Formats: sequence, structure tokens, C-alpha cells
Amino acid sequence: MADQPAPERISDVAALRLLAHPLRRRIEEQLRGGPVTATSLAAALGESSGLTSYHLRQMAKYGFVEEVPELSTGKERWWRAVPGDRRYPRYSEMSGEMREVGADLARQHVAELVELYESFERHAGELGDRADTFAFSRATIRVDAARFKEFFEDYIQLVQRYGATEEADGGDRHAVLLRLFSFPAS
Repeated sequence: MADQPAPERISDVAALRLLAHPLRRRIEEQLRGGPVTATSLAAALGESSGLTSYHLRQMAKYGFVEEVPELSTGKERWWRAVPGDRRYPRYSEMSGEMREVGADLARQHVAELVELYESFERHAGELGDRADTFAFSRATIRVDAARFKEFFEDYIQLVQRYGATEEADGGDRHAVLLRLFSFPAS
């Protein structure tokens, strides 16, 4: 397993707001496929290259994306996602403003999950045995805060162990989307 980035806590509400912007969320999704230019990104998202360029520069200010100088030529600037293990502060440590932005971001993630699943349903018949990576699990665990932290760290290590690497692309290996949402029962 390659060296994994150290966990980084996002405590700046402006950085969290940046991630919650709907177009930047779509840009982030496109970057999962590899480096892009503002022009290729604009074409993929149906936006202007000026707008995508602006948002890429804003994301770069917070270290979420970076230029790829070895691909850039003349005016054409290539961008890639900066790998990271980014985490939010514990709920009890968040300000009211950060909780509000975090809740908005979580709702966007849930909406994205529904869209992604509906796309899978529409195209599952075309995927062959790749469709067999569809898995669904619901669970309730009974833990205190310390035990939950241990569970979460184990989950992150598992994702990193099987995570996407350039060597894993191609052949019969394909992206499988994973999402974990957890919240206490009321």
C-alpha cells in the first residue's frame, strides 16, 4: 500500500463552504477521473471555461486541486485533485455556522448518492459482472465515542488498502463508489 496522506482536519468554515458549492462538487467529481483543463471541464459540465477556471483557482487556494505543470502547454493549464484524508471537526467542536454548512454539504452528498444510484439502475444491464459490485448494507452498532472513532479509523484504513491507485486502473478493475454516513439514533 502506498503512503497515505495524514488526516487533515478542515476547521476553516470558508474551506467547508468552498466544498459545499454545487459546481465545485461537480468539479470534484470530474477530477476523480484524472487531470482536466478548464476547457475540458467546461465541456463536460456545460459551463463556460471562464467559470470553471475561476472555480479551479478558488479550489487551489485551499489546496484541494493543483496545477499539473508537466501537462500544461502555453495557455492550457491542467489541474488535478490533491489527494487527502480530509475530515470535519467533531460535531461538538463545530461552530453554529460550520454545522449549518456541514449539514448542507451532507444533504448534497445524500442527493448525489441518490443520483448515482439511479444512474446505476438505468445502466446496470450494460455492466455485465461489474454490476455484481452493487452491495447494500444497513447496520446499527452500539458504541461510545472512543469506540466509534476506532471503527471509523478501521474503515478509512480499509478504503485506503483497496483504494484507487494509478496501477489499479485498467484491466478488469473499475471504480466502485463507496459512501459512509453515520449518525446517532435519536
